[in-house]
Amino acid sequence: MARPSITVSIPAEMLAEVDRVSREERRSHSALVREALNRYFHDRFPTVSATRAELRAIARGRAQIAKGEFVTLEKILYDVDASSRKSRRKGTAKAPVS
Repeated sequence: MARPSITVSIPAEMLAEVDRVSREERRSHSALVREALNRYFHDRFPTVSATRAELRAIARGRAQIAKGEFVTLEKILYDVDASSRKSRRKGTAKAPVS
């Protein structure tokens, strides 16, 4: 079964380097590019696994959500805004500029 393929444009100097390494290591261009992409993905976007404590916390959170024990972001934002509205009403109005 054929693998999917991509076409990539690279500078001539980089192609020369790929050719050189390919000959020295007796590997195809595709093999070198696959390895380079795998290293890039691993370094740039490492896979992180949750700890046991984190997994337990996630399970507790899911159970609370299933029981309806949660607060929406909308409610939190409303409550935060409400507290700032109260503080504005307590005489914090600015004096008119003359």
